[in-house]
Amino acid sequence: MAACTGFSSDHFKSICTFLILFSLSSYLGSTIKHCLADANVEVLCLDAEREGLLAFKESLTDPSGRLSSWVGQDCCKWNGVYCNNQSGHVTQLNLRNPYQLINGGVGDSTAYKGSCLGGKINPSLLHLKYLDTLDLSLNDFEGAEIPEYFGQLKNLRYLNLSFSSFSGEIPPQLGSLSSLQYLDLYADSFSSNSGSLALHAQNLNWLSGLSSLKLLNLGFVKLDHVGADWLQAVNMLPSLVELRLHYCQLQGIPLSLPFINFTSISVLDLSENSFNSAIPPWLFSLTSLTKLYLRWNFFTGHIPNEFANLKLLEVLDLSNNLDLGGQLPKLFGILRRLKSLDLSANNLNGEVHEFFDGFSGRPNNLEYLDLSSNSLEGELPKSLGNLKNLQYLRLSGNSFWGSIPSSIGNLSSLRKLDLSYNGMNGTIPESFGKLSELVDANLLQNSWEGILQESQFMNLKRLESFRLTTEPTKKFVFNVSYNWVPPFRLKSIQIENCQVGPSFPVWLQVQTELTSVILRNVGISDTIPGDWFSKLSSEITYLILSNNQIKGKLPRQMNSPNLRSIDLSSNHFEDELFLQDNRFSGPLPENIGSLMPRLQRLYLSWNQLSGRIPSSVCNLEDLQILSIRSNKLSGEFPNCWYHSQMFWGIDISNNSLTGSIPSSFGSLRSLSVLLLSNNNLSGGIPYSLQNCTGLTSIDLGGNQLSGNLSHNNFSGAIPRCIGNLSALVYGNNSEVFQQLIWRVVKGRNPEYSNIIADVNSIDLSWNNLTGQIPDEIGNLSALHILNLSHNQLSGAIPQSLSSLASLSKLNLSFNNLAGKIPSLPNFNDPSIYEGNPLLCGAPLPTKCPGKHSPLH
Repeated sequence: MAACTGFSSDHFKSICTFLILFSLSSYLGSTIKHCLADANVEVLCLDAEREGLLAFKESLTDPSGRLSSWVGQDCCKWNGVYCNNQSGHVTQLNLRNPYQLINGGVGDSTAYKGSCLGGKINPSLLHLKYLDTLDLSLNDFEGAEIPEYFGQLKNLRYLNLSFSSFSGEIPPQLGSLSSLQYLDLYADSFSSNSGSLALHAQNLNWLSGLSSLKLLNLGFVKLDHVGADWLQAVNMLPSLVELRLHYCQLQGIPLSLPFINFTSISVLDLSENSFNSAIPPWLFSLTSLTKLYLRWNFFTGHIPNEFANLKLLEVLDLSNNLDLGGQLPKLFGILRRLKSLDLSANNLNGEVHEFFDGFSGRPNNLEYLDLSSNSLEGELPKSLGNLKNLQYLRLSGNSFWGSIPSSIGNLSSLRKLDLSYNGMNGTIPESFGKLSELVDANLLQNSWEGILQESQFMNLKRLESFRLTTEPTKKFVFNVSYNWVPPFRLKSIQIENCQVGPSFPVWLQVQTELTSVILRNVGISDTIPGDWFSKLSSEITYLILSNNQIKGKLPRQMNSPNLRSIDLSSNHFEDELFLQDNRFSGPLPENIGSLMPRLQRLYLSWNQLSGRIPSSVCNLEDLQILSIRSNKLSGEFPNCWYHSQMFWGIDISNNSLTGSIPSSFGSLRSLSVLLLSNNNLSGGIPYSLQNCTGLTSIDLGGNQLSGNLSHNNFSGAIPRCIGNLSALVYGNNSEVFQQLIWRVVKGRNPEYSNIIADVNSIDLSWNNLTGQIPDEIGNLSALHILNLSHNQLSGAIPQSLSSLASLSKLNLSFNNLAGKIPSLPNFNDPSIYEGNPLLCGAPLPTKCPGKHSPLH
């Protein structure tokens, strides 16, 4: 029975209940068998049945080895096999997938698929002539048809094939199973190709043979060809206790029946069949009903008073019928056993006093009430407090107004309160603080006034989500002391247009489990604690602190892979924002310059950002670093960099940018790192870059430029202004430059290592450069690497190269250089100069002619 744990839906509860009751005899038998075993009496399974099981196993796929115990002579000891303790006959085969569902879903689809049995169902099962239970649920048979020979398993009382991806027509041979009590063919599945699978039936005449049937679940089975006869077929099952026909595409529901035969029915689910009719009167003759699900059927008219006949009703779901209208009747207070009432998403109107008054003066068990998304109005009555067992109260999406009644404090079991999207324009009572079980309070989109004090929070020890917004013209104040520490730790908070500040109070500072933070226009003008951001959960999805006057520094690092939205606009934040490697998608905000006007460093590399880089980024006058490499950005880079005096690091590599390199980069006198590689940039390299005298690293490779630097299509001469790169002129410590690049790239060591190798280097190889190597290159006394190979450079090698004491690597090969090689004691490898047929002198074997030679 371990497979029954972890399920919350009524469907799985029903399965487990039947399995437990039905299997009780087997467990008792198993116990007796062990006792007999102690008395040296042992009953083994029969050879024919063992062979039948082994043939059945051979036809299955079992990737997780669930049937690995199926070895040896005694099949009664095999996993999922149960035998009669006296005869040794196999009576039960329970191969339900033990995979634990998460909130009704599989979670990890790969792990689920790996736990499924599949393949073919071998007819060798017919050797199990005494089989009374067969459970193959939650597996994946990938569209296989239900075998017709299942109808020959005459002793079957329990057959569960739900959630197992069967398709085709339900074999009418199942109607031969006259002993069958439980039949679950629920046809939805968790298979990746479930959308292409369809289990269907042309008619339900075969049901007439199942006279013992107590539970029938045909959810998601297509019954659109059955017509209105479906009800008559079901009505012939006198023992039926539970009927589930959820989402069966039934074509209409009869409004009357000549007689009612299935009066024993306790659970009826006809939801999501789009009947488009009034609620049929025959329903009110089913006085044994405890659970009735009628959602999404587009029932019309009023709620019939005859619901009062269903005295045993515990669950009633009439939600999402849209046109079910009229006022809420008083009758529901009569149904003393009612625990769950869902009337949401209908057209109910008027006030609710009569409805709540119906619960006065009599005990009730109502735990769940959903009246959301209707047209209800008026003030909430004091009689709301009569629902003392209520745990979930959903009243959102109506037109309620006024204050929350003080009687709400009587709802001591309340876990969720949803009053969002109403016109509540009053106050929240002191008694709100009595809701000690409250987990989720949603008071969004109202017009609240008044104050909230510490006393209204002191007992809310279980509170995890608190959401309250009011109109900007209203005055709502959180009146708590600065040092107050609340008893709760929130996971979600949303407060808008309320007065929480001016300080950033301790009760907010101690919330370290937040996954969603929205504090918009809450009057905070304080300096935010430096470690507050780092205390937020790494699972945070929303971070919105806009329209305040918050001061302080933004986090140095923010690893938030689930972050969907961040808005820090209209504050006074300083410094930098690290959001790289977070799977962000979509464009950068067009108004990014006004969202964070004091931003100094923006790290958004290794995301999935697309669109253009907005020109408003030039308005970030304090910007120092812009690092957005490895995204999907396109368009031209803005050419508006005239006022950014502190801007020294740009990394937009590995995008799809087009156009030319902005000439306004020449205005960035502090520019030190410029990484533009692997885009679609074209045109020339602007001469204005000679003004960037602090430039230490530049990478323009993998573009379509005409100018200089390696592996491009550059042409023309090397500009003489190359000697103006003062960072390469003076002997600055290269470790400083490495730190500069690290601060720009920020994050992935392999990419950083590739870039850092080029610090204090000039690589113009593999281009079409012409002209002479300028003498001014000898001014670059801090130069470590010079690679001018594979060009069309001509003329002599400048003697000034001999003054480059820091130069450790040199490559001038494959050009048109001519004349005598100058004395360069550290570069005696002939390969440095090869491919220049007009060069002569050591270390080449070609000797130079006399001094009157034209080569001299």
